[in-house]
Amino acid sequence: MKRRIKLLLSYDGTNYAGWQIQTGQPHVKTIQGQLERALTVITKGKLIRVYGAGRTDSGVHARGQVCHFDFPGLIPIDRFPTAINSILPRDIRCHLAEEVDEDFHAQHSAKYKTYSYSINQSYIADVFLRNYYHHEPYPLRLKAMKEAGRLLVGRMDFKGFSATGSSQEDFIRTVTELTIEQTGDKVLIKVTGDGFLYNMVRIMAGTLIAIGRGKMMTEAIEKILQTKDRAYAGPTAAAKGLCLERIIY
Repeated sequence: MKRRIKLLLSYDGTNYAGWQIQTGQPHVKTIQGQLERALTVITKGKLIRVYGAGRTDSGVHARGQVCHFDFPGLIPIDRFPTAINSILPRDIRCHLAEEVDEDFHAQHSAKYKTYSYSINQSYIADVFLRNYYHHEPYPLRLKAMKEAGRLLVGRMDFKGFSATGSSQEDFIRTVTELTIEQTGDKVLIKVTGDGFLYNMVRIMAGTLIAIGRGKMMTEAIEKILQTKDRAYAGPTAAAKGLCLERIIY
């Protein structure tokens, strides 16, 4: 009898080509691939398909990724984190395992997701933060960034903040909260919503950084939302600053 297992994960995405297995490229390292290989060892050869809540891109990190899979074995649920961590590489950790109903789906059952984007403003880049922070050595206008951020909260069409050429048909999303806080030479952008378009948070971050540097005005947000034109938004911020913080069910 199969049991549906839910895992809470964290990982450093630096050395991975994102969450999702690359079809036709078995040698490309992905988070999903590492998890499925570990489960194959645990089940002594059985293929277990793992489904994640968010398909993080290459170089993107996670503190609160959730995944699920159907498991045929009898391993006690409290032993799962230890068992899988003993096989996984050290830059992927399982923190919690629990049995869930068979209708639970890590992605489709999620109500909200929270992402963070980290910026390091030290004049000289900190070598120990290079894989986790976007380095921005120029002064940022935090007040202007916060004013712009408030315009991104609500239910609206975010097509102008999605990757060019996206095959997505529905661009309506709800952003419930967006905060920008500074501590010393570090700035943290946090955004929570019911779902995000491809590269949406990174384009938001790139636009807010451009506004912070004075390269764009706060009013640009309204123009992007009204025209739904990606060309009016800022650059797509580097993947390394992005982290999937939490999935809310």
